[in-house]
Amino acid sequence: MSLYHLVRKPSILLEKNPALILLHGYGSNEEDLFSFASELPQEYFIISARAPYDMPYSGYAWYAIDFTADEKRFSDLAQAAESRDRIVDFVDKLPQQYPIDPQDISLVGFSQGAILSYAVALSYPQKIKQVAAMSGYLNTDIVLNGFEKNDFSKLRFFISHGSVDQVVPVDWARKAKPVLDTLGITNEYHEYPVGHGVAPQNFFDFRDWLSKSRHS
Repeated sequence: MSLYHLVRKPSILLEKNPALILLHGYGSNEEDLFSFASELPQEYFIISARAPYDMPYSGYAWYAIDFTADEKRFSDLAQAAESRDRIVDFVDKLPQQYPIDPQDISLVGFSQGAILSYAVALSYPQKIKQVAAMSGYLNTDIVLNGFEKNDFSKLRFFISHGSVDQVVPVDWARKAKPVLDTLGITNEYHEYPVGHGVAPQNFFDFRDWLSKSRHS
């Protein structure tokens, strides 16, 4: 069940280091978000995972999607749930492979990777410390039933989206914050005047959020 992945080790190896797990978007691969690795804090293990479903031109997907469908029919829910569980298994096994602190694992997801980051963290908040969900949305259909009863006191979210995103409408993204607020989850939401991508200011804001979390 393990996922193929790339690793950037911390500049200073501790007995247990924090980890950032990068989850790419539909049709992309593990190289995409890994290109940011050199710009991320040096104390982290940076681990970029490859999605399990092959697509043309060296691309991969976490699950099939239908771009012509509405929000509720957009995703192959069975494949999405399977990928959610594969990511959880991957998270569980990482501290056995690397000197990673299992209490300090963060998910950084783009698009499909963001959608699954929501699903993993809300289903298993004891396994994830924080989530950066970029250009995605919260789909509660792929979160475990009864997730509302979980203890979210240690979980925090950074959410960002392009206001003119032509792939995942910004209206879908905006629905997440009220849900997280109701669940009592610490979160912040940002919009940028871009399409389906990570603007430079978005990346800088994300990096600042990460830095604050290390020193708060």
